[in-house]
Amino acid sequence: MSGIEKKEIHTREEGIVMPHRGGRTGLVVMAVLAVVAIIIVAAVATGILSLGGDNETVTLTGAGATFPMPLILKWADEYYNETDEKVQVNYGGGGSGAGITQIKDKHVDFAGTDAPLSATESSDYGLVHIPETLGAVVVAYNEPSVSTLKLDGPTLAKIFMKNITVWNDPAIQFLNPAVTLPTDSITTVVRSDSSGTTFVFSGYLAEVSTEFDTIYGQGKSVTWPGAIGANGNPGVTQTVKTTAHSIGYVELAYAMENNVPFAQMKNHDGNFVVASLESTSAAAEGVTLPAGDGDWSQVNILDSPGANAYPIASFTYFLIYEELYNAESQMNKTAAEALIDFLWWAIHDGQDYADELHYAPLPASVVALNEATLESVTYDGDTVR
Repeated sequence: MSGIEKKEIHTREEGIVMPHRGGRTGLVVMAVLAVVAIIIVAAVATGILSLGGDNETVTLTGAGATFPMPLILKWADEYYNETDEKVQVNYGGGGSGAGITQIKDKHVDFAGTDAPLSATESSDYGLVHIPETLGAVVVAYNEPSVSTLKLDGPTLAKIFMKNITVWNDPAIQFLNPAVTLPTDSITTVVRSDSSGTTFVFSGYLAEVSTEFDTIYGQGKSVTWPGAIGANGNPGVTQTVKTTAHSIGYVELAYAMENNVPFAQMKNHDGNFVVASLESTSAAAEGVTLPAGDGDWSQVNILDSPGANAYPIASFTYFLIYEELYNAESQMNKTAAEALIDFLWWAIHDGQDYADELHYAPLPASVVALNEATLESVTYDGDTVR
């Protein structure tokens, strides 16, 4: 592994606080120590000086999408062990919108997002996309009398637009002829934060419903009518689980891990499909992707053709700077090397952990694309890897 030694690497400037001992001598000592502290902090931040010997670690910080969060946290644990506890990866979630804001403001080393940046954003900020895995957004529900539920896109759009408000609406009954549906009102549960999961879900509804597209459209935040808002995939999952007669949208892993039932969805080819690793992968077959520094804003595997393709599927991405050195973040070269090494591991060995957490491993063609992107990343003008 390149560039990882047993050193303490600070990717953000840290203050050093010394105790006040009083008197003029104390003040002079304090002043000297303060100057020394500033020099040490500056040296550490630029990678010139490291502190403390063999037991210190490189710490990388990320934030953003909760869609891939279970997998990223798994990667962080495994990579910490893989590097003999030299590289610690902290990931805070917060939603795709928050992650994008934090990477733009250079408050984190990498961001997670399910919503790709616009071409202008990518270019203006110098950020590149690295697809990390594939996931599915499922329609989770809590209706105890319904063990199996089938839905199609237009009906689902009407439910979230409140054009359908009861479980035994004729449109739902038509899709479930063998099921006795209750007369209860449907409670919709949505994301309250700026969310890539919302971006994927609303994008699907806009794809299959002209009315939804016209009134609401695709976005990380949508003004849903008459819905309960919850924070993150965990919040929506818990709210659906504890709210009778409710329906919401969450990433597949959250529904599976929390034993929340979810609907079969009618796909582009007219088949009812259960979200799974296989049906998620099928949605990405044949997709053409841009280069890492290209325009990802039009990348879309929603409502993909294919007999077994699940219709609400998406890539989810890491965002990093193409040039990692900048005065604001003060990332040093060793930390930059650690970041690229972690991402390289994630798109290779890290994919082995995707299945168990209900994510689809990256196709070989996407791995090759990511390799080219990571090999193009520079630090102070020189390639990192």
